[in-house]
Amino acid sequence: MTTAYINRIATAVPDNDVHDAFVQFASTMLEEPRMRAIFQRMAGKAAIDHRYSVMPASDDPGGISVDAAKRFSRGAFPSTSTRMHLYEREAPQLMRHALDRLALGRAARDITHVVVTSCTGFYAPGLDFDAVDYLELDPSIERIMIGFMGCYAAINALKAARHIVRSEPTAKVLVLNLELCTLHLQETQDLEQVLSFLVFGDGCAASIVSAEPTGLALDSFRAVRIPHTEGLITWRIRDLGFDMLLSGKVPGEIGQALHSGAADITGQGGVAGIDIWAVHPGGRSILDAVEQGLSLPKDALAASREMLARYGNMSSATIMFVLQSILASARSGQRGCAMSFGPGLTAETMLFHAA
Repeated sequence: MTTAYINRIATAVPDNDVHDAFVQFASTMLEEPRMRAIFQRMAGKAAIDHRYSVMPASDDPGGISVDAAKRFSRGAFPSTSTRMHLYEREAPQLMRHALDRLALGRAARDITHVVVTSCTGFYAPGLDFDAVDYLELDPSIERIMIGFMGCYAAINALKAARHIVRSEPTAKVLVLNLELCTLHLQETQDLEQVLSFLVFGDGCAASIVSAEPTGLALDSFRAVRIPHTEGLITWRIRDLGFDMLLSGKVPGEIGQALHSGAADITGQGGVAGIDIWAVHPGGRSILDAVEQGLSLPKDALAASREMLARYGNMSSATIMFVLQSILASARSGQRGCAMSFGPGLTAETMLFHAA
């Protein structure tokens, strides 16, 4: 059976570092002093230094607006229509930056399939057509859009790309993961919702999956759904953007599930047989829960923690940032395990090895 490989990965983020501004605005948005104190304490422990947005931050984020254009102003956050207009304008530009860094050149002509994931915006004709036009690909190229799956969508995209390559060994699949999470900031007094100001950022990853034996070999996939947790992560379209619930119970549930189900995820070699861990950095507490649940050494999640510090949580794009870092340093033959978490509550996992 043909083996599929991630041959190369390129990433891009917008120019605007908004982390400090977003934290300041969120803190002043909370009216109840006790909630504000809890938020500030959690911000100090978040292990995030930078996050990027397609929206420039306000020069006075403690004032009326969090963004320079004053679209996100107190008492007047934008409609879903306005947010989707911003997505349609900004998403293709960020995608083009990632594609430029992929540096395909004439090799772009060999692409046979395009797979796109995004849960933060939609329009049609969409990002798949924008990629086809930008790279001047065959107009009849096969396209797949994977929408609204949240943070684990990139693992599902790689799963789809692997199926394509195994059934068509000459296929070269372009995978795009693009999220503009900051377009969905919510004005609320609910602490769990306000915490999205503390974690989420914008980013895009572009990768090539083919049978060429270079990069990271995609060995197997497994989805692990944690029973009775479907209400802990939700993502729904509302009048004022996409409304996320990320319960504080998520890390504990993940840690318990991994502690009892590690063998199902890691295969015959167990945790000890995994040399490289690529874990979606949904937040510091989630990485801590994975580390504790699997009894990993302190440096096992170094790549994930670095991406969290540098970029925050960019939903589906984030795991590809982690894999890009791993791809640059992995030694031939090393075995790895990647995992991302999202609605369900579900862990999408992938075993791989360095070619």
